Amino acid sequence: MWEAKARPDFMADAVSWVCEVGLPPLEADPQHVESEVFSSADDRIVVISRWRGSPMDIADPPRHLLARPPHAWDFSPVDR
Repeated sequence: MWEAKARPDFMADAVSWVCEVGLPPLEADPQHVESEVFSSADDRIVVISRWRGSPMDIADPPRHLLARPPHAWDFSPVDR
């Protein structure tokens, strides 16, 4: 999971960067299964990706788009 907070008035540009620049290298990796992109009313962007192996990191977006550096977490499925 990857999460970033866009600067005010830069949300559309930040989402475009994630979809057009940040995700294509991940999606080209054969271990990549799928990615979903979510946005919130408080200017946050979340990417949830599924992988067959170790996930690749999303490159950092241009600093002028973000209010703070992105955060990333790796999760594993839980058998239940």
